[in-house]
Amino acid sequence: MIEPHAPAPPVRPPSWTAPARLPVRPGTGRFLVLVCVFVCAACGLVYELELVAFASYLIGDSVTQSSVVLSVMVFAMGVGSLGAKRLRWHAAAGFGAIETALALVGGCSAMALYAVFAWTGGWGGMWTEGPRCLLVAFSLAIGLLIGAEVPLLMELIQRIRRQDAGGAVADLFAADYVGALVGGLAFPFLLLPFFGQLTGALLTGTVNVVAGGALVLGLFRRDLTRRARWTLLLVGLTVLGVLASAAALAGDFERAARRAVYGDDVRVAVQTGVQEVVLTGGTHGRPLDLYLDGRLRVGGRDEHRYHEALVHPALSGGPHARVLILGGGDGLAAREVLRHRGVRRVDIVELDPGLVRLARHDPGLAATNGHAYADPRVHVTTADAFGWLRGAPARAYDVVIADLPDPGITASTKLYSQEFYGLARRTLAPDGRLVVHAGRLTTRRHVFWTVAATLRAAGFAVSPYRVLGQDSGFPAGPDRSAGESGAPHDWGFLLAAPGRTPPPLRLDPWHPHTLTQAGLAADGRAARRTWVAGLAASTLAHPRY
Repeated sequence: MIEPHAPAPPVRPPSWTAPARLPVRPGTGRFLVLVCVFVCAACGLVYELELVAFASYLIGDSVTQSSVVLSVMVFAMGVGSLGAKRLRWHAAAGFGAIETALALVGGCSAMALYAVFAWTGGWGGMWTEGPRCLLVAFSLAIGLLIGAEVPLLMELIQRIRRQDAGGAVADLFAADYVGALVGGLAFPFLLLPFFGQLTGALLTGTVNVVAGGALVLGLFRRDLTRRARWTLLLVGLTVLGVLASAAALAGDFERAARRAVYGDDVRVAVQTGVQEVVLTGGTHGRPLDLYLDGRLRVGGRDEHRYHEALVHPALSGGPHARVLILGGGDGLAAREVLRHRGVRRVDIVELDPGLVRLARHDPGLAATNGHAYADPRVHVTTADAFGWLRGAPARAYDVVIADLPDPGITASTKLYSQEFYGLARRTLAPDGRLVVHAGRLTTRRHVFWTVAATLRAAGFAVSPYRVLGQDSGFPAGPDRSAGESGAPHDWGFLLAAPGRTPPPLRLDPWHPHTLTQAGLAADGRAARRTWVAGLAASTLAHPRY
């Protein structure tokens, strides 16, 4: 005979599922948790944007860097969420530890990236990839920590007051998304312009550790043992001390890193709101170098070669009374244009007013550009070149000079598009010419001939040429970490005219110091020998650089 079993005694729920013992009412406690969700989401998005911005500045190619950071972080967030399940038994202590680690890693990430780039980026070999590897490592670590936040915060909310899963998730993600909005807006409009990338990241880390520590040690302190409370407090204070010390030393660190990158002769370093402008030399007989967002834009040892090759073939091919310079805020292209007696008006369209101010008033740069802005024929408009061309008068210029950043830089891609050249063609007189700086021909032939194909698609016939220059050892193209110093240094140009007949490469009887008719013809032949066939035009919807 089978005897019936006695009913099992009721199972007590685990202690980690019991209602939290709070020092405030449950409604107030729930509100405070949602406020912490809001703050943590804002900090998390700031870390993400800071990695994207700093990687784009240090490495280049913002599309690639954004894709790497976002994809790695989203993947890591999923892994972090899975890993956080093991911490649900100690949700309060786990959340405090995660926020402390996130504040330290995220707050110091910008400074660490800059340090690796400044002091090891020039070593060559495997060290060239150091910034990229560190970028992936930080994206992975920050993503793991951010992903672990949500399950623990959900557990803490449910411990305050049990709620259906759908309602709790809705409240949590509402606070999370609103915080992300605030963080996303605070980074470009508050942190970056007022604090800079280094101090802004450190300040974000400070807010992160204070918010996490206040929630755990203030609201859920009764869930922690005495030892856990003191450990979290001491570790949090240590992280705050590290962040505060780094913030106090950020200025000295940035100056030391800048010297490591640019050399000891840094004379001007300003963030204009559009870009970072650094000037080295330019006084006491030293050659002036101009860097824009870390890329060499003007090399004092051979900038005459570049600007003479850019300007004089275009002005020698026909009428040149009315000249438009797109970019060229440094005034150096204008200096060469003004050497032609037939010039009556020069219009410069430059995006960065800070660069124009330096070109007017900095003694080194103003002397290098021959005080071009003091000439009454020169007129400056601060505007985006693409937008300005859309409202420019038709057939208003004999020559258009596109003195723009490298076509491989993401922000410049639209300035090398078929649409852009179509607008430029509309502003040209019937016998006008357009000259374009199309990057390095030796190492980036595909890009150079893509620019040529784009000009042809816009209705131009082109004459290519290139000019050799001295290698500065500092990358001028889109990728700041590329070790190109071993390749011959040159500049590639395209002289274009509306129609099907390529404009001739010739110089007026008066010719510049570094360029001769025979040399220009040889440079044209050398450029044509590098031709790459079958390339499609680059457009706004389908950039090909």
